[in-house]
Amino acid sequence: GYNELLLSQGDYAYAFDFFTISMVWTLMSAALVFIMHLGFASVESGLTQSKNTVNILFKNMFILCIGLLTYALWGFMSHYPGDFNGFFAMGSPIGDLNAGGGDTFGYGGVGLAMTGYGDFIFQAMFAATAATIVPGAVAERVKLSGFMLYAVILVTLGYTIAGSWKWGGGWLDDMGFYDFAGSSVVHAFGGFSALAAVLVLGPRRGKYVN
Repeated sequence: GYNELLLSQGDYAYAFDFFTISMVWTLMSAALVFIMHLGFASVESGLTQSKNTVNILFKNMFILCIGLLTYALWGFMSHYPGDFNGFFAMGSPIGDLNAGGGDTFGYGGVGLAMTGYGDFIFQAMFAATAATIVPGAVAERVKLSGFMLYAVILVTLGYTIAGSWKWGGGWLDDMGFYDFAGSSVVHAFGGFSALAAVLVLGPRRGKYVN
């Protein structure tokens, strides 16, 4: 029962309730970030012609799917590297994230208070979200194949490398850079990525012509 579970935690039993509540809140937050994709898909399809609705919805779903896969295969281990030169860390598959602690504070300490896989799914949602601003910016002016390639590069390399500069203990973190709730690492990165794509593609042809 519950008492036996507490005993199994050993030195961590005193804070088992805190750990559990923290983990539940992390998963709820990950679900809320996931719902952001629904919001992006809605606003972006609302700003485009009806014939492009399926296209914009597919782009948002593609980013979510490819973001999860690439973050597991490469991104997570490059986003949060161990010792690296501050600019680039070679990624690798995630492996067993709970090997160091499982349902104890062995992973991340009291500061994180979550399991390894809980941390992964929360950050994977942000990895996908960082690129979700781009579909709305390039709507009706880019081929689907070109966008898919851009999205893969963005969520696999761009976001994780730039994010490691702060969250992975890179050169920005060494300079004392402060990021509030992903405002720079996630949202500014997505905005600048969208701006770069727009500068290359130019305006939507014929959208504002009578």
